[in-house]
Amino acid sequence: MRAYVLVNVRTGEERQIKKLLTSTPGITRAEVTFGPYDMIVQVEAPDLAALGKLVSGTIRSAPGVENTLTCLAVE
Repeated sequence: MRAYVLVNVRTGEERQIKKLLTSTPGITRAEVTFGPYDMIVQVEAPDLAALGKLVSGTIRSAPGVENTLTCLAVE
């Protein structure tokens, strides 16, 4: 199961959060972006429960993360 997580972070903490997230199993890619969200994070997990734990337990709880929006990939 794959999802893309759009992330807003505190100003100036993008690179630090990217480094933290890209070293986490299940997070396959993280990119700093311009626009309404500061980062796009690609995650993969075996099922929805594992995906939820990864998003809420790792991404949303990372210091400096202010807001997320998770988009499940359908194909």
